[in-house]
Amino acid sequence: MLALMVASCGNQGSSNADSANGNPSSTTEKKTYATLRLENGVNVSHWLSQSTSRGEERNKQISKRDFDSIAAMGFDFVRLPVDEEHLYDENMNRDTAGFRLMHNAVKWALEDGMNIVVDLHIVRSHHFNSENEHPNTLFSDPAAQEKFVAIWKDLQKDLKQYPTDRVAYEIMNEPVAPTHEAWNKLIEKTVKGLREAEKERTLIVGSNLWQIPSTFDSLRVPENDPYLVLSFHFYEPSLVTHHQAPWTDYSFYKGKINYPGVPVDSADLAKLPEKERAKIASMNEPYNRDTMYSHMKKAIDKANALGLHLYCGEFGAYPKFIDKETRLRWYNDVCSVFHQYGIANCHWCYKGDFPIVNEDLSRNELPAILNGK
Repeated sequence: MLALMVASCGNQGSSNADSANGNPSSTTEKKTYATLRLENGVNVSHWLSQSTSRGEERNKQISKRDFDSIAAMGFDFVRLPVDEEHLYDENMNRDTAGFRLMHNAVKWALEDGMNIVVDLHIVRSHHFNSENEHPNTLFSDPAAQEKFVAIWKDLQKDLKQYPTDRVAYEIMNEPVAPTHEAWNKLIEKTVKGLREAEKERTLIVGSNLWQIPSTFDSLRVPENDPYLVLSFHFYEPSLVTHHQAPWTDYSFYKGKINYPGVPVDSADLAKLPEKERAKIASMNEPYNRDTMYSHMKKAIDKANALGLHLYCGEFGAYPKFIDKETRLRWYNDVCSVFHQYGIANCHWCYKGDFPIVNEDLSRNELPAILNGK
């Protein structure tokens, strides 16, 4: 099946602003080849990943009703983060209930006319927050790498039954390898293993260090494989997107946040104790739509150079404490960049910490911006 993968995050018209600034617009450069279609998606997070829920609690957390709701909002795909601990014990014995829920998610997406990306989010040997509580051994232990490939090949035994134009595999979420080459080698090993059984399955890979665009110039993927999609994540500027998020080391700042422009006013900065002021000042760079583009440019350039599609697998702004108008200005700008440069996008998340729904599952203001509906 030939399909286009072009972003339509909002219905903004094509902008000539970047062309005027010497940055070529890619709105008319649509690539075609046999792959699944991705445009606007949402992450179904904190269910089979980053959750301690099991049993009936996990069963009830996400249902067909949720997938129906996502489709009704206009999203054409979901990204499903899954963790090794939800699917396997330490000896690689399958968690039957976890596999059943994964299959439910795939079937619910397909029944609702959506495609799905199955994302291996966390494995026991690797966590994207790899500090003291999550020591990583994936890139130092060859046995851990063999197990990583084995996990994917075992998942593939079940997932290969689904159409290649509807289901994709995202090899790993936000790799944190000691060197870029260490990650590149694991990409090569994993893709080679998966290609033994599926030559035309869409595989999604991102760059080292949390899939940030700035490391894309060091990303290497297998050559002559048109069924690859490149993925980056975008949460910039973090003072805006993670204002008072409790898991950050700058959540102490409770003052006003601005976008566009300098996130923290100089007068508010001056009120902070010296140590806190220095922390915020180190991050307090002016930011606008042009800055967004410039920070995504390495990812855009890499995808164009390789003739591969580009996909932003996570983006979003923490809603609890930031002024709504400021947050929505950020969303409108990031969506307009995705739209102009043909970048498929997947919001983080559905009803977790960056929700697109209210407690009763009614949509909030975001789906209209993300989908233009």
